[in-house]
Amino acid sequence: MAIITLTTDMGLKDHYVAAVKGAILTQQPGVQIVDISHQIKPFDNAGAAFTLGNVWPEFPKGTIHIIGVNPEADARVPHLVVVHEGHYFIGADTGIFSLLFDKKPLEAFELTLKLDADHRSFPVKNVFVKVACHLARGGTPDVIGRRVGGIRGMIGFQPATDPSSIRGKVVHVDGYGNLVTNITRKLFDDIGKGRVFEIAFASKEDAINHIHGTYTDVPDGEKVAFFGSTGLLEIAVNKGAEGHGGGAARLFGAREGSSVRVEFAERR
Repeated sequence: MAIITLTTDMGLKDHYVAAVKGAILTQQPGVQIVDISHQIKPFDNAGAAFTLGNVWPEFPKGTIHIIGVNPEADARVPHLVVVHEGHYFIGADTGIFSLLFDKKPLEAFELTLKLDADHRSFPVKNVFVKVACHLARGGTPDVIGRRVGGIRGMIGFQPATDPSSIRGKVVHVDGYGNLVTNITRKLFDDIGKGRVFEIAFASKEDAINHIHGTYTDVPDGEKVAFFGSTGLLEIAVNKGAEGHGGGAARLFGAREGSSVRVEFAERR
């Protein structure tokens, strides 16, 4: 059974997501539809890439991923099918594909299939669904598109470093108020080299100076830093979810885009 995933900024209040699912099931009954998220901030390529990028490797090869964020095409931004490590990704070439993968994707095809007159008004349903169902039936990208030499690039924000510090930012705040930064374990280890450190946001009063393994390594209500399943540095409050005493976002007054700084002790 084919799997089609959906990542969009449509939310769940309106009819849009249901319309997309209905169109999929009409064209390809029995396909398995998996919601990645429909709560991406409007037009947020980086947020969509972060969310989808952390889950697509968990799906089996052959999975088809519809990206419904910034889906409109024009003369400069075509619709693509991108093939990477046995997966198919359908979306507009806004630069989002370059943020999804650690290396250049294997193949990309600009869509050339015949479309209905109203395709521009709702491309996720009127274009991407048609493409996804073609692939779900065993069709190949070259039948509905022409091979292109590359994808549009978009440079993600990388932490700044010097011998004694890392200056990164919060790239995601999850539903618990946990803060996910763009600081990787490798970068932390390469710069820190085992030195004493402090992790701080706007104020050093709430600085953290220890890396734990997970939330429950500290008492309830205590702040904690650890490297999560994404391999990125996370700051949390154990049992401190939003709505139940507040999470790390509330404690540190931080949000997506907020700066985070790691200061290491001077070498002797």
